[in-house]
Amino acid sequence: MTVSGVGRLDARSAGLGAVAGVLAAGAALGVGQLVAGLTGASGSPVVVVGELQIDFTPPWLKNFAITEFGADDKLVLVTGIVIVLGAFAALVGAAATRRVAYGMAGIAVFAAVGLTAAATRPDATVASLLPTLAATASAVAVLQLLIPLARPPARPVARAVSYDPVTGPAEPETGPAETGEPELAASEGPPRRSFLAAGAATAAIGATAGLAGRLLTERSSVASAQKSLRIPKPAVTTQALPPGVDLNIPGLAPFVTPNAKFYRVDTALVLPQVDPSSWQLRIHGMVNREITLTFDQLIKRPLIEDYITLCCVSNPVDGPYIGNAKWLGASLAALLHEAGIKAGADQLLCTSVDGFTSGTPVQTVMDGRDALLAVAMNGQPLPIAHGFPARMVVPGLYGYVSATKWVTDIEVTTFAGNFAYWAQRGWSQQAPIKTECRIDVPNGLQEIKAGRTAVAGVAWAQHKGVEAVEVRVDRGPWQEARLAAVPGLDTWRQWVWEWDATSGGHVLEARATDKTGYTQTSTLAPPEPNGASGYPMVSVPVR
Repeated sequence: MTVSGVGRLDARSAGLGAVAGVLAAGAALGVGQLVAGLTGASGSPVVVVGELQIDFTPPWLKNFAITEFGADDKLVLVTGIVIVLGAFAALVGAAATRRVAYGMAGIAVFAAVGLTAAATRPDATVASLLPTLAATASAVAVLQLLIPLARPPARPVARAVSYDPVTGPAEPETGPAETGEPELAASEGPPRRSFLAAGAATAAIGATAGLAGRLLTERSSVASAQKSLRIPKPAVTTQALPPGVDLNIPGLAPFVTPNAKFYRVDTALVLPQVDPSSWQLRIHGMVNREITLTFDQLIKRPLIEDYITLCCVSNPVDGPYIGNAKWLGASLAALLHEAGIKAGADQLLCTSVDGFTSGTPVQTVMDGRDALLAVAMNGQPLPIAHGFPARMVVPGLYGYVSATKWVTDIEVTTFAGNFAYWAQRGWSQQAPIKTECRIDVPNGLQEIKAGRTAVAGVAWAQHKGVEAVEVRVDRGPWQEARLAAVPGLDTWRQWVWEWDATSGGHVLEARATDKTGYTQTSTLAPPEPNGASGYPMVSVPVR
């Protein structure tokens, strides 16, 4: 047999082994999803590994993902994990065609990573380990089934023996047959039909298990409870929006951001499903009296309605991760007064049902602003993606220190004694929102006509209030914009400036001044560790 013939068989077997590895990984993910759905575990192996990866993502990479992918950042992460897993599984399968032990070692690595991720989740239980264990067992079974079918059948090949008239027949050359590994005929390949049949069955089982797991997970959804919830009317209603609060300029963000368009930035790959009937909030720590509150008790308290703008610390200059809504909730300050805060306490360590924590300054919550345990958003129960059934909303602070979704625990403590989730990763412990503005129109993507045109956007300085916005063209003198009306200090404010645009390329910049007299800085700074800064800038082509 020729060496090239052996090489072709080895390559073919390795290729089928790689396919077997990918099929094993697919079956493992499907079975893991099914077991997660059956047991109510916090997530499938991909989910828990993804959440672990989020935990160790450095701030600069987090900002890159949010800036480049926006609301799709989690989809990109999961897709990346699946691609890496598929590539690893292919290598494992190819190695297993040479020696099954290599494949088992690769699966052991997969299991170790999955079990570590599941066990280290803040809400981990014994059930959290079951999806990965089941996935591992299924991967082992699939490899044991497919790898023998990916190997060529062993059949010795007869060797030609040369004959010498003087010495007689020559001894055959030493070959694989003498070592116990018979050489194979070049035309003999692995039993493809059996491999294809078994592979197709494996793929079908994996897909069916994954779909069933997805349906079981959706069965546990609290969407029906969210839609059927009836929120009581507020005891304290916000004032009616004054005339002129919305300038109604095409392309300008509306004063009230619809729920479906409100930005979402959090660490949850799978939205927590929290039933209001089982939700509880515990307030403890440096208090005179510990309080445990059910959802029924929460909505029976006097509810306050207010327009409040929320902003993510990852929002770049001129970025989209900010929105304004009408929130309804109970006074957090009133609850803390009932608990009785002890001297020296300066932080509320707030914990979500999925283990995320934020650190909120006690002084900010207690200074009279409408810091809420919110239960409704724009007249509807909170969307699941925005914290249903209850979340925190504290005006004037970036979301990572003030807006814990799915909140279930508030520990009254100190900043010195406890570091919340993002503070542990290098972000500032206290993060008041910076006075900023944004240019919405023109957006610089389309050419505009010369002549009178509106330059418009929004400005924000929560709990300080926007006093003025100025615009300049091509680094020229600052021109004061006209401000829209606002109902209070805690919302963003629309603005507009009429520009006599001339042909050519131009650069627009803007800056805001708040009611304390502070003017937005031109100094460029990234979002980490406490919010981006700089002037918003738009390059505009004019014809």
